[in-house]
Amino acid sequence: MPSSVADSVPGPGTSGTPSRTVGATIELEGLTKRYPGSALPAVDNVTMEIKEGETVILVGPSGCGKSTLLKMINRLIEPTGGRIRIGGEDVTDMDPVRLRRKIGYAIQASGLFPHMTVAQNVALVPRMLRWPAARVRTRVEEMLDLVGLDPAEFHGRYPRQLSGGQQQRVGVARALAADPPVLLMDEPFGAVDPITRDHLQDELIRLQRELHKTIVFVTHDFDEAIKLGDRIAVLRERSHIAQFDTPEAILTNPADDFVSGFVGAGAALKRLNLTRVRDVGITGYPTVSVDDPLQEIFARLRSGGTNEVLVLDKRGRPYKWLRRGDMMRAKGSLARAGALVHDTVTQDATLRDALEAVLTDNTGRVPVTGRRGAYEGVVDVETLMNSVHELLEADRLEARETQADLQEQRASQTHAEQEGFGGAAKA
Repeated sequence: MPSSVADSVPGPGTSGTPSRTVGATIELEGLTKRYPGSALPAVDNVTMEIKEGETVILVGPSGCGKSTLLKMINRLIEPTGGRIRIGGEDVTDMDPVRLRRKIGYAIQASGLFPHMTVAQNVALVPRMLRWPAARVRTRVEEMLDLVGLDPAEFHGRYPRQLSGGQQQRVGVARALAADPPVLLMDEPFGAVDPITRDHLQDELIRLQRELHKTIVFVTHDFDEAIKLGDRIAVLRERSHIAQFDTPEAILTNPADDFVSGFVGAGAALKRLNLTRVRDVGITGYPTVSVDDPLQEIFARLRSGGTNEVLVLDKRGRPYKWLRRGDMMRAKGSLARAGALVHDTVTQDATLRDALEAVLTDNTGRVPVTGRRGAYEGVVDVETLMNSVHELLEADRLEARETQADLQEQRASQTHAEQEGFGGAAKA
């Protein structure tokens, strides 16, 4: 049985690090929002069931009510009608402040308090819940590490001292700090650059694999929806559900012209967002450290049977590609030699992300990184293109089978019609 929202957060008397709370079901029944003076409701009679531990994406045109629908789940916007159940518990009439402390919430601009340090922001809800001070400190360090930020480096910084991507990571850490079963996210990555956005999406996928929360995520970007969602709810005006299904089902079998229009052109290419780097496989690559003596690096290049090595920085992150010829220009310092690594991907990155990264780097490969950007291996263009060819071949085979089924159905229908006409003539 999933734990209810009322007991999802361990009490303040609990000692040590709390066991993690997994997700809870969310049931929306006839959920409606009418604003005074409006002829039509902003959200009209929405009924939806979200499974425990599932990531559901709400996507639709601007003004369709998707953010309003999201905010009604934690009662930032009070419903006009309908019921909300979380973990089987009706929270429609629960004290909204108490409810919000037990549902994580992350928004586009991170929502960090500028006068508080990173640690103080992350600790906000656990302190409201009167957790013991030692447990709060432990939790802050755990959460910063979980979102890929070094606690020693970021603990005392203020939001203004962080990049946009770092602020969003802290915002997610704060939303998860009290270990809620449900996490609501309202276009949380919409205000950052595309590369940072890709990495934040990968980080969220990794976090979800570890935490198994129930996540409801609003976006206007269908590619983001495909990448992140276990299921996608495509919403029309007033949040009427046009289709609620898996990304693959929506791409291959859209419910109607509205959904097809929202998916847009290139549905086959969008399926590249369904395959992960971890699915196509990564390989090892010769590496050296930026702290290694130049003579040792040169010896490695000569004896390793390779013309190139990947230089890692002091924290084990990809730094430079270094060829034999670059060593001649080093003149005692790696700062003058090699080519900087332009981009990296994680194992949770999509095939499309990896292709974009590898095609912008003339080495023909891209480093794969883990938590805090640490090197894990590489994926090369040949491996990626083989995966693309396999995917396209599968699509072609599926299309041929679909066409054959349609022809068989038409033949059966024609035969039935002819039989019916023959029977009528005899009569």
